Amino acid sequence: MRGGRHDHGASPDDLVRAVREAGVRDPRLLEAIRATPRAGFVPEDRVAAAYEDEPVSIAHGQVTTQPSLSARVIEGLALTGGEHVLEIGTGLGFQTALLARLAADVVSIDRWPDLVREARSNLARQGIGNVELLTGDGSRGVPARAPYDAIVVSAAFPEVPPPLAGQLRPGGRLIQPIGPGGHEEVVLFERTATGLEPRQVLTLARYVRLYGEYGFHA
Repeated sequence: MRGGRHDHGASPDDLVRAVREAGVRDPRLLEAIRATPRAGFVPEDRVAAAYEDEPVSIAHGQVTTQPSLSARVIEGLALTGGEHVLEIGTGLGFQTALLARLAADVVSIDRWPDLVREARSNLARQGIGNVELLTGDGSRGVPARAPYDAIVVSAAFPEVPPPLAGQLRPGGRLIQPIGPGGHEEVVLFERTATGLEPRQVLTLARYVRLYGEYGFHA
């Protein structure tokens, strides 16, 4: 059953334990994971494995972000509840749901219309309404809704696309996997008076590539 436990009794608490073991300590984030059934955000044939701390393959050769990796990224944004957030790469909406529980609102964009439709349905089933989902080129951001307090990019490119840096408000945080796709440093940046400055490498990880006008070209 989507959104519930599978036959072996696993639950969001299993993900909370995995995320704690990965070093995440933010109590609001841990509670958001507990309150968000990942089984409602994976393909039907992967529901039985929804509460394993593993990425899940989805359509178009994409994969969802490993839950503990999503948690480390979100913790790096240091959300306090009032932020206007941009997410690049919606997938099926699990990370979007976590962001929405921790921020004032989220704008999320993905290049695949069918993934956006499914994510919208998944979020609606969980009663999460403070999200605007769009289909388009994530490397261009969503300038009509800028500026953002925080931006999270769930796809890899060797540099931050200039439109994303320009859409972040001064003092805002941006996290992006920096690399060629498949071997990245997940870097936290801050927008300063002189531009975007790297602050911390959060972890090493593997991400799919960021495609678009300011990303890789398909």
